[in-house]
Amino acid sequence: MEIREIEPRDESAIVRFLHRVPDGDRTFFKEDVEDPAVVQAWTRPDGAHAIAVVDEDVVGYVAVARLHGWSRHVGEVRVIVDPDHRGRGIGRALARHAVLTALNHGLAKMVVEVVADQESTVGMFRSLGFEPEALLVDHVRDQSGELRDLMVLAHSVHESWGALQASGVADRVS
Repeated sequence: MEIREIEPRDESAIVRFLHRVPDGDRTFFKEDVEDPAVVQAWTRPDGAHAIAVVDEDVVGYVAVARLHGWSRHVGEVRVIVDPDHRGRGIGRALARHAVLTALNHGLAKMVVEVVADQESTVGMFRSLGFEPEALLVDHVRDQSGELRDLMVLAHSVHESWGALQASGVADRVS
């Protein structure tokens, strides 16, 4: 598997990838991935969007979206993994890539929003140093109309930088 920045040439592969994501999962996307303009925006080089590729197929996507205004020092992590490739460490690898992206963009904090009952996703982010900061009760309405709780997990990029420096990885971060 290769994780790399998205390029304009990846647009059709990303569309194929997004079509493999079930409608139920699409409920939780913050962007309308059916809108071609959204996918085109993802493919503009900005260092904030990356994909996981296996045998020329996109199997995962990650973005670090810088927040605005007084939260400009915070990046929101968004990870999507192809349903047929889940449970293989792709989400974890993409989340680690997000930490490096946040470092490269000078962010101080990262947050991720996860439906609270997605225990494996919450566990993955917690294992990477993200800690629960908020639980928003009945905050998300899923495709069937059911209200679900949303958990916000946060991670200090500076703590990650310290760990990377201690391990020698920081020397390889551009």
